[in-house]
Amino acid sequence: MDNLLTGRIENIAAHLGNPKFRFVNYDVTEYMHVDGELDFILHFASPASPADFEHLGIRILKVGALGTHKTLGLARAKGAKFLLASTSETYGDPLVHPQTEEYWGNVNPIGIRGVYDEAKRFAESMTMAYHRLHDIDTRIVRIFNTYGPRMRGNDGRAIPNFITQALAGDDVTVYGDGSQTRSIGYVTDLVEGITRLMAADVNTPVNIGNPSELTMRALAQKIIDFTGSSSRIVSRPLPQDDPKARLPDITKARTLLGWEPTIGPEEGLERTIEWFRNESDSEGAGS
Repeated sequence: MDNLLTGRIENIAAHLGNPKFRFVNYDVTEYMHVDGELDFILHFASPASPADFEHLGIRILKVGALGTHKTLGLARAKGAKFLLASTSETYGDPLVHPQTEEYWGNVNPIGIRGVYDEAKRFAESMTMAYHRLHDIDTRIVRIFNTYGPRMRGNDGRAIPNFITQALAGDDVTVYGDGSQTRSIGYVTDLVEGITRLMAADVNTPVNIGNPSELTMRALAQKIIDFTGSSSRIVSRPLPQDDPKARLPDITKARTLLGWEPTIGPEEGLERTIEWFRNESDSEGAGS
């Protein structure tokens, strides 16, 4: 169920003829009715790119609040297990490093990023309230920077930005001096972590991410090297409240889920670059 605000139907085209799969074009902030039984509800809905925060801020807040309320209500009606896709953004610009699930965060509620940070923090609070008050079997996954095929080229997040620019031979834009860090996790590792979380008896938040910390400048250089590009790195002003560091403590995931990432940055970036290169070639052939 998706309103395709930031998604593409092409991403699921291969599954549309599968009798075990059904796509519903719908906005989950509206009242929902689904016929039949439901075993699981996985609530991933929300624009999540920094490029969306300014232009889609109200819609981000609505899907975090109303969308979470509607999907939790459906879980209650159906007796379904519920998963909330939360985010490392709940930690804001963290004052502790690495970030454990017990850290409450450092968030500017009225800053440009606040629409996303606070929407997810509110969604976590509502999820736990439904768990406590209505005995809903809930899960909360705090997802750290994830990447892989099928991301939007104009997504606004670092990896698709860097890859698109490098493949085109354009300047690769890094914000600030590029010393801020992120911990990038490949999408298949995330899926495995979420699958294990759904099977585990853990109701409180769990970090899922790859504790391989990279500066933005180092990440940009890796992508330039892997693409064989002649692009140069240029600096742009650092956006408001841009986190200076992001590193997950995954002790909880290791201990309770038996999970840790298996795809390192080099392998993951090469897979992702290959997809973007093929996508660019196919678009060029069709133009």
